[in-house]
Amino acid sequence: MKKGIHPTNYRPVVFQDDQAGFAFLTQSTATTDETVKWEDGNTYPLIKMHISSASHPFFTGEEKIIDTEGRVDRFKARSEAAAKRKDALASKAKKATAKAEKKAEEPAAS
Repeated sequence: MKKGIHPTNYRPVVFQDDQAGFAFLTQSTATTDETVKWEDGNTYPLIKMHISSASHPFFTGEEKIIDTEGRVDRFKARSEAAAKRKDALASKAKKATAKAEKKAEEPAAS
């Protein structure tokens, strides 16, 4: 290992999972401006996480959709819009085909 590249300023930090309401105290060099009063009565820096082992489907065995930025809703909206466009194009093509067939039959009938 190279010398002098590893951090030495480890301190106690609380990591909190927003989804599961789970928190744990560990040593870290992560920086934050937030603090929290821990179970032992001391105040520690707080790092908020979107997902941890308490809420991740691999560890819980449950499938949950955790959408913190609206990505799932945007994806569903795009998917629905694409399906509507596809249906509209299919019906337009069907009408055009029927019209072309009708025109093709008219001269033959005369």
